Amino acid sequence: MLAIKHILFPIDFSERCCHAAPFVQAMASRFGAKITLISSLPAVWQTGLGEGATIPVDINELKRDLEIRLSEAFVREFNGIPVQRIAEIGDPAAVITRFAHTERTDLIMMPTHGYGPFRSLLLGSVTAKVLHDTECPVWTATHMEEKPSPRKKSGGNILCAVDSTPQSVPLMQWAAEYAKSTGVTLRLVHAVSGVVGWPERQLDQEFEEALRNDAREAIEGLKRSVGVTAPLCVGVGEVADVVRTEAEGHDSELILIGRGILHETMGRLRTHSYGIIRHAPCPVLSI
Repeated sequence: MLAIKHILFPIDFSERCCHAAPFVQAMASRFGAKITLISSLPAVWQTGLGEGATIPVDINELKRDLEIRLSEAFVREFNGIPVQRIAEIGDPAAVITRFAHTERTDLIMMPTHGYGPFRSLLLGSVTAKVLHDTECPVWTATHMEEKPSPRKKSGGNILCAVDSTPQSVPLMQWAAEYAKSTGVTLRLVHAVSGVVGWPERQLDQEFEEALRNDAREAIEGLKRSVGVTAPLCVGVGEVADVVRTEAEGHDSELILIGRGILHETMGRLRTHSYGIIRHAPCPVLSI
């Protein structure tokens, strides 16, 4: 049984966090979850007078100011939802991951901080560390500069990117349960590598089709083994490109991926997790 009862929402009071708030509200309402707003600041400030030059700050005063600002954050947006607010002094990524582990949060929701034309190249350092170090699902959205709004709470569709290995089975099951719990339609997508440099395009096409068929057969077998009935698209090309194209083609409201442990090689999909997140046209939920 899928249980999302505690959502951690790290905030830095940026415009992108404001854009993420409606998604957090919608997720909490869907699952009857409480929300923890957490914000942190470093105990020293860069002076701008030279590399590594810092000045100490009054930690107590800094924390009091942060608590006041946090107490006023998203009061209207989260009206009717249980909310706790936590202010900490320290490295933001460490504060977030420590709280998530200690309190066993079910979901972390945070926008990334790759901006404008650099979005396809950058992933915010705090978000990257949280994705790497935490064990619970993490919701991210690189497209926040486009000021998206949450889709309808039911009747939409979600896309789950899978590989053809047994490691994708728990992800399929999680995605199927999420779709059932939220009343959305689930679709699966898988990418196989294209063939380049062959002398005859006909041979390319035949080989690519064989790859597609082999992958489809393997994934359909995995689906049957756990009773997942979602339709499957098998595309050819780079993983992030195939996932983005499929999400755009079906106007998906959410992409689900299995990130595993990102510094380890656990299948082609997991080695492309950051690429999927950076290029996604909608939020990504990394399981």
